[in-house]
Amino acid sequence: MSEQQHSLSSSVFDQSHWQILPVDTSNLNNIDEKINNKTKPLGALGQLEDLARQLALIQQSPSQTTSRVETEIEINKPVMLVFAADHGIAANGISIAPSDVTQQMVLNFLNGGAAINCFSTALGWQMKVIDAGMLSPVSDNARKSASNMLIEQPTGQGTADFSKQAAMTQTQAEQALAMGANIAAQHIAQGSNVLAFGEMGIGNTSSASALLSLICGLSPQRTTGKGTGITDEQLGKKIQLIEDALERVNKVHGTKAFTPQTALMEVGGFEIAQIVGAILETAKAGKSILVDGFIVSVAALIAVRIAPRARDYMLFAHCSAEHAHQQVLAQLDARPLLSLGLRLGEGTGAALALPLLQAAASFYNDMATFESAGVTV
Repeated sequence: MSEQQHSLSSSVFDQSHWQILPVDTSNLNNIDEKINNKTKPLGALGQLEDLARQLALIQQSPSQTTSRVETEIEINKPVMLVFAADHGIAANGISIAPSDVTQQMVLNFLNGGAAINCFSTALGWQMKVIDAGMLSPVSDNARKSASNMLIEQPTGQGTADFSKQAAMTQTQAEQALAMGANIAAQHIAQGSNVLAFGEMGIGNTSSASALLSLICGLSPQRTTGKGTGITDEQLGKKIQLIEDALERVNKVHGTKAFTPQTALMEVGGFEIAQIVGAILETAKAGKSILVDGFIVSVAALIAVRIAPRARDYMLFAHCSAEHAHQQVLAQLDARPLLSLGLRLGEGTGAALALPLLQAAASFYNDMATFESAGVTV
């Protein structure tokens, strides 16, 4: 990579690279009036009214050429992008399964057998699976049979063990953001205006917890949980490994507030970094981002730390059973739509929230007003 190319690629960690426009609030009073004049008591649809308001604001942003007051909410070609990668930290036995299961679950995705497949099919999501950096790619036969679902753009063959060394290089971190952005841009160009992101990677809750500790200055005891169901002994080891990583990073960089770039390089995952890029690209395009659980929410937090205006385009699907997820949501000042005790990942929580977006759009677009219905109150 030439010095000029390196300079250009490093800008993906700069807010100016993304040029995200703020959501236009000039028509907020008109939007509120439209919601309040529906045939219902004020606020009677609760959080669905907040959801409709945010969707209307996003879709009536400065990029729209139609009348902002009259534009209806549209949910077009919602796409679920599930990013998969492996993590060197998993070699320490801090997950319920070995790293081989990452590839096995990706094959399960490609065969239509996972929870995210069931929810996507039932609820109307287009689903894609992205190899963002697995230890082993899928077989040629699997690749051929799933050519319409699988996207292969690995940043590497799994990250390094971040308890001992940096998870990835600066070049890999930059490439990962750019790769994720490219996938989002492709689907936006095809007409998608709601994008959600799932993840698969044995060990990725450890990466997300370490990222949260670095970004927010929180102890591993506060950011680390049992993930998909590890034992107390494994949890203790997981916390210790993250503490080892923080000690290592502090020796290298000094004790300070860590930038998103440093955090991703030191303790991130390839799938997490690609999701960060995809989130930023979606916000840049002025489209809605439906944020899933703990790991994707950490990616969303990193995206907001890079470009704060990205927060305007985020809708938060659910609060997961991973206890640190509440801390991430608090950092993002987010109010999730659902609380179902989920702790699976894969984008399942985001998938389940899609009907709520559709319901919010339906009442906003089609519900009668008091005047049109001839109802006097």
